[in-house]
Amino acid sequence: MPAVSFHRVFRLLTISLLAVVAGLAVSSAHAENADKTHRQVIVPQEDRFTPFALTIRSGESVEWINMDTDDHTVVSDDFFNTAGHNGTDVLIPGTDNNHGKPGTFRLHFEKPGTFVYYCKFHSHLDDAHQPAAPGPRGGIQDSHGNFGTPMMGVITVVSGDRGQD
Repeated sequence: MPAVSFHRVFRLLTISLLAVVAGLAVSSAHAENADKTHRQVIVPQEDRFTPFALTIRSGESVEWINMDTDDHTVVSDDFFNTAGHNGTDVLIPGTDNNHGKPGTFRLHFEKPGTFVYYCKFHSHLDDAHQPAAPGPRGGIQDSHGNFGTPMMGVITVVSGDRGQD
């Protein structure tokens, strides 16, 4: 068995070490970017936001992904909002209206507080926790005048400083 030179072993170890360090740097960057976005998913064929409640840190974003065939919206309930984005009213197309692909919408949150939202095509709960007719410009009604189940969610934004927890 031929003897392996010290220089060859040193080079192999150096290359291996550099590959590990580069891999850790890529993993760390990927993990850091992954922490910046939390996903809010609309489950196919179910008119609900899941999860209903989400807690994030200031400086992070939330992305809604509408995997349902129907269109849905994210409308801010400005009476309860303290984290900004008042006046939000965005249509997120369903797969039927988006060439078979889920529609998406992203919001970035800079300050702590709450962001309460609902889909305007569904009823929502009022401040007395009773179902109320859909928000701006109405919603989809069945033949009995019902607007379906409430479709709401809440995002709680906490301080982005991890050292103060």
